[in-house]
Order: sequence, then structure tokens, then C-alpha cells
Amino acid sequence: MIEIGKLPNARAAQALVDYLKGKHILCEIHPSEEGVTLVLLQDEHVSLVQREYNDFINNPYQDKYLEASWNNGDSHTQIDYGSPGLHLVSQFMTGAGPLTLTVMILCVVIFAAMNLGLSNPIFENLSFFGATANASPIEFWRLFTPSLLHFSALHIIFNLIWWWYLGGKIETKIGFTPLFILLIVAGTLPNILQYFIAGPYFGGLSGVVYALLGYTWLMGLKKPQAGIGIPPSYMIFMLIWLALGFTDIFGFSVANGAHIGGLIIGLLQASIDSRRKTL
Repeated sequence: MIEIGKLPNARAAQALVDYLKGKHILCEIHPSEEGVTLVLLQDEHVSLVQREYNDFINNPYQDKYLEASWNNGDSHTQIDYGSPGLHLVSQFMTGAGPLTLTVMILCVVIFAAMNLGLSNPIFENLSFFGATANASPIEFWRLFTPSLLHFSALHIIFNLIWWWYLGGKIETKIGFTPLFILLIVAGTLPNILQYFIAGPYFGGLSGVVYALLGYTWLMGLKKPQAGIGIPPSYMIFMLIWLALGFTDIFGFSVANGAHIGGLIIGLLQASIDSRRKTL
């Protein structure tokens, strides 16, 4: 047996096993700390399986894998997931890099502190210029820090799920630098746009989330080998969510300027990065 590589999701790995089975190549998946390990049972097919594994990593949404699951899948296949709790933690950790996790921790700590009696001092020090009377022009961090402020559980959960999913894809598959650039640029310029549209009273990571959405979607189209594409249905859902923000359906103020600004930044950055030979 030869270990080919690791995959974070057992179900996705089974699709690759089914595809290779259609080529008369026998593989198995074994539980590991980082998800599952793909193991080849036949030594003579190593180079071919390695190529197929890399192709799957870069573009796991190809129709050929779904077709293979229908044609070659075994409905009796049992996958030992190990401890469900440990599996969830492992999947969470392997789906994100240091920057992704650091931003999540910052947002959670700030949100918790705001709900433990520190709401006023935190808002006074991290809100955008003009939101408080004591804001100084030299406090440059105020251009970015509103992105770390969240005002309800639904607000922070929604943003952090998308940040983990999209930001984790970018950081683990492309690297730290593209995500850091998107975080800083989409965490500042959309805030400025939102300020001129509706004033200084706003917060949340959603401008950055929309930047990641636009970046991931366009990179998936223009450079699928980067391996960060998303299903079109996700993009449609978020565009509908964006459009609903211009109505009163939510019953609260939505930072539409930050959302649109972030989306544009993500699309522009993807247009640039998709033309580069290396990232």
C-alpha cells in the first residue's frame, strides 16, 4: 500500500476512489488527524493516481466524479469517521490557515467583550471616524477596525461561517498573501464607501466576505487549477442576499455600500491574480 495524499472530507475522497475504481485502480481511504488519507493498493499505478489526485484537489467539482459515484459507488461502503467531535474539530482546523483563524478569534473576543459590559469603550475606540466625538484624525486603524465589530449573534455567525469557508479556501490552497491583501483592502475601502453613503454607524466583516466571494468565484472560472472554485448556487444565494439588503425585509440597517465595494474589490483582485503564473 502507498499513501497518495490527504483530503479533509471523507465523502469527497470516496468520489475520487469511485472514479479510480472505474479505471480499474483500487484505492482505499483511511481516517487521519487531518481528515482521511488516500491509499493506493496497487504499486504500478502510483504516477497515474498522483496525477488524478492533484487534478481532484484542484477541481473537485468536475462532473466525472459525480458520475463515477453513481456508476461505481458501493452503497454498502462504510467509512470509519472516528470520534465525531474530533472529526469536526479536525475538519475545522484543516479548512483554515493561521490568518483565517486569527481573524475569527479577534471577532469573537471583541463580540464577547461587547456583550460583557465593554460595548461603549470598544465602540468608541474601534468605530469609524465620526461615530464618536473623541475620534482623532491620527487614529488610522479606524479605517479597518469597524470590520471586526458585530452587533448580534446572527451577524457574527453569518459572517464568520463565510469567512472560514472562503478565507480558508484561499489561505490553504493559494496562500497567506492573497488573503491578507483582500482582508486589508476590502476591510478598509468599502468602509470608506459605506461612510459616504450612510454615515459612520456600521460594522461587520461582510464587506470582506463579499470580496472573498467575488475573488473565489472569478478565480474558479478563470483559474480553476487554483482549486478554490465555489458552486454557482452559493454565488446566486449571496447575490440575492445582497439585493435583499436594499429592501426593508431584514428590519435593520444593512451596509450595502460595504457589500458592493467588497464584491468589486474581490472581482478586481481575482482578475489580476488569475493572470499571474504564480501566486
